[in-house]
Amino acid sequence: MPLAAGHLQLGPVRCAWRPYRHGQAAEPLVRDWLSGELGVAPGALAIRRSRHGRPCLDAAHADWDASWSHSGEGLLMALARDLRVGIDLEARRPRPKAQVLANRFFAPAEAAALAAMPDALREAAFVRLWCAKEAVLKAHGQGLSFGLHRLAFAPVADGWQLVDCDPALGVPADWSLRAFRPAPDYLATVAWRARWD
Repeated sequence: MPLAAGHLQLGPVRCAWRPYRHGQAAEPLVRDWLSGELGVAPGALAIRRSRHGRPCLDAAHADWDASWSHSGEGLLMALARDLRVGIDLEARRPRPKAQVLANRFFAPAEAAALAAMPDALREAAFVRLWCAKEAVLKAHGQGLSFGLHRLAFAPVADGWQLVDCDPALGVPADWSLRAFRPAPDYLATVAWRARWD
């Protein structure tokens, strides 16, 4: 479902869509949105980065968590209270090396599941899986450097379901994920779980 008027509530997570120009700094756009959501002036909201580059809101808003992703001409943002949240956005484009990337970076069962799919479905399934993995890893805080192979998804009727993960991520049941289309020609996933820090 596309984001109506640029906003969407997915369970406990607020999401927003903004136009984005490649090379543009995303953080000022994110800060403007977060300031409005949190009821503070944009200049009064501090965003710091963890040692792995994960954005963290200032101490006055420490019970809130934010994530954002940009791709193509879109910026997608997420905000949640008392949760860890991660979001990933991917623009539709040809991905002729999707299976090569899956074989190299995904869990073996995921790569095999993708290889078994009809050619016409494989690229979209790859993107959905990539979004799901990246959303979880962004919420976790280390991003792709943690390793795409350290969490495993299995294909289900409407996409992918987390079935195994490194103990540092908790257990699959800790995580909630929602895949959606924030705009035509875009796929996204938002992931969240209870805070552990």
